[in-house]
Amino acid sequence: MKLYEQLADNLREHIEQGLFQVGERLPSVRQLSTEHGVSISTVQEAYRQLEMESLVEARPKSGYFVAGKTPAYNLPETSRPPQRPLEISQWEEVLQLLLSKNSEGTVELQHAMPNMTAPSLKPLLKKLSDLTRYSGQMSLPYGDLRGSLELREQLVQLAAASGCLLHPDDIVITSGCQEALSVCLRAVTEPGDIVAIESPSFYGSMQAIKASNLKALEIPTHPETGLSLEALELALDQWPIKAILLTPTCNNPMGYIMSEANKKRLYQLAQSYNITIIEDDIYGDLSFQYPRPRTIKSFDEDGRVLLCSSFSKSIAPGMRVGWIAPGRYRDKVTHIKYISSSMCPTLPQIAVADFIRSGAYARHLRRLRLLYKQGRDLLLIALNKYLPAQTCCSFPKGGYIMWVELPKTVDVVKLAVECREGGVNIAPGTLFSATGKFRNCMRINFSEQDAEAREDGIRKLAYFINRQMDGQQS
Repeated sequence: MKLYEQLADNLREHIEQGLFQVGERLPSVRQLSTEHGVSISTVQEAYRQLEMESLVEARPKSGYFVAGKTPAYNLPETSRPPQRPLEISQWEEVLQLLLSKNSEGTVELQHAMPNMTAPSLKPLLKKLSDLTRYSGQMSLPYGDLRGSLELREQLVQLAAASGCLLHPDDIVITSGCQEALSVCLRAVTEPGDIVAIESPSFYGSMQAIKASNLKALEIPTHPETGLSLEALELALDQWPIKAILLTPTCNNPMGYIMSEANKKRLYQLAQSYNITIIEDDIYGDLSFQYPRPRTIKSFDEDGRVLLCSSFSKSIAPGMRVGWIAPGRYRDKVTHIKYISSSMCPTLPQIAVADFIRSGAYARHLRRLRLLYKQGRDLLLIALNKYLPAQTCCSFPKGGYIMWVELPKTVDVVKLAVECREGGVNIAPGTLFSATGKFRNCMRINFSEQDAEAREDGIRKLAYFINRQMDGQQS
């Protein structure tokens, strides 16, 4: 056991025994360093681990304090999707969401958009500015089809944190994760094939399935443990499934993290049935757990897992820097990438590589994880305060989006229209189903606004919910 883990265990035990009460200030970093004869960085790492466990919280210029208890919440039940492959619909509704523009004074809860005002992004913005000013010509010629070598080298280091042993040549850079998912689907399927997905599932993944003329088979999914492996195995026995596409870490839209044991078991299932896994890990770096969870790719022995990710959710979507570790499908993925969009812009790749190499990305992530974890808890408090008592919601283990299940009598599609006119935007649950299920559900974020604006948005949301429910009773 490492020194910081020993110190974290010691502090955790004292907190659990009640030696430090909720809200009480904990010993300073320097004090613990002296008392235990360890470095300041060791103490900081121990406190960081306890922060990820929601046991302590850092207050600017004040030190570390014992954190309060997690707000109460009720989880939705395991989903019950249709038990047959279906063609994807909902494109018009997705397009409407994608084309919606932020309006002044509107509380934006519908997009999965990171906080882009954090000061920890300044080193990246400065590097981009310097590259444009002094090295702009390097962006004009064709670059490496696989992407910048500097970036791929840094991605190898990041992948190691999730348990993956990769080489820079194992990675292909893409224009965001959406292109990565689309390229992977085209590499491992033929039109008419069946792809197993979570239920609910990210609408971008489903639209990629639709664009490739594939059918989706939604698998029952629990908001805490993830995709049901039992249901998946039954589906594999019944249908000729070609691939599984899922987001097992900090899932979109539910926020769960599949356990390491289940990830390994899922990989073994794929081996047994000789099918492919497309793993979307776009939110993996934003996990509240420390160290960050392993990917399914980390168990991959025969190259059947295609790992996709991007910096769109951890830095900014406008960077358009994504990547694939395609395993045995590398040559086919590279060819499809070439014919679809060729190389990716050079400067953003170099800037992101420098951001990672300098350690600024790691510092940025630490700041965001704490910000989002606090945002999640404040959102839960607001939901408990204003929404109907029967409301259920997921408990995200990372990222910044939450799945909310309202009473079955509430029509969230109509609610979204009413809310938009009232200054609040939400994403209806129907967007996250192949067939328009989850009509009483919605996905909301806790990243874009400050806590006060977000609570005001939830208060307005509750008004329209209650008005709809009252109208049904009259």
